[in-house]
Amino acid sequence: MEMTMCNSRWAALFLALLFSTQAAIADTVTIETARGPAEAPKKPEKVAVFDIAALDTLHALGVKIAATPQPVYVDYLEDVGRNTEKVGSLFEPDFETIHALGLDLIVAGGRSSSQYDALSELVPTIDMTIWGDGLLDQAKARLNAYGKLFGKEEKAGELETELDAAVEALKDQTEHAGTALVVLTNGPKISVYGKGSRFGWLHTELGLQPAVKEVKASTHGEAVSFEFIRERNPDWLFVIDRAAAIGQDSKLAKETLDNKLVAETTAWKKGQVIYLDAASIYIAAGGYQSLMNTLGEISSALAKAE
Repeated sequence: MEMTMCNSRWAALFLALLFSTQAAIADTVTIETARGPAEAPKKPEKVAVFDIAALDTLHALGVKIAATPQPVYVDYLEDVGRNTEKVGSLFEPDFETIHALGLDLIVAGGRSSSQYDALSELVPTIDMTIWGDGLLDQAKARLNAYGKLFGKEEKAGELETELDAAVEALKDQTEHAGTALVVLTNGPKISVYGKGSRFGWLHTELGLQPAVKEVKASTHGEAVSFEFIRERNPDWLFVIDRAAAIGQDSKLAKETLDNKLVAETTAWKKGQVIYLDAASIYIAAGGYQSLMNTLGEISSALAKAE
């Protein structure tokens, strides 16, 4: 009798362990990240986000965020930042606070990707960096991964459809828009971007014809002079003010470009110098809302010239 009861207890224990293991497996999901396929807790309830593009897309999906770095830089995400726990900055996480919060997941990427290993030691962490050419494909891959992770596949599908429609509509406009030059200002300094660079997707994925064929693909673009812009004579100038994007009090891009040399370009003469929402495209690049904002800005500008 005692042997039978003992066997029953061992059987019950075995089944309990089996079911708990199966539950643990069922509570994780494999998603694509910047570092390849990764296991993450399914439908995590307490999430810290250390990437502004990720924060942008997760907010669009309606995912509740528990913690964010400060500042978030982007105005349409300021309310999200104000209503979450503060866990340091993009470059310097507050590890003590992170440890105390009892988080289920951390989403890192971009500027915080260098902290991935350190964050992973505390909490399950995924790297969702978006960078360079193929930005739209990366953005959609992240969108679908978040949909799978948080059980919001239907919403992710709806957003992807809207994004695809906006891109296709803009391509119809860029086809006959003429040449374009993407310029980054940083106080009095200027640099340009072409295909294969950080903002190369504006050319390769949206169809804007580059005014310059060969541009060095460095992080902050290829430094150039005002003479360079005059000589290339673009039909359009799309301008990103880095100082404004990161909240620095610096010389405005409009002041920087307001000179006799730039004034000789077709873009200036036709009023086709477009100052893009700097924080959106520079800080949150690849986020769903950032992309829709940028596509809308370019589309509106091109429509006025048609």
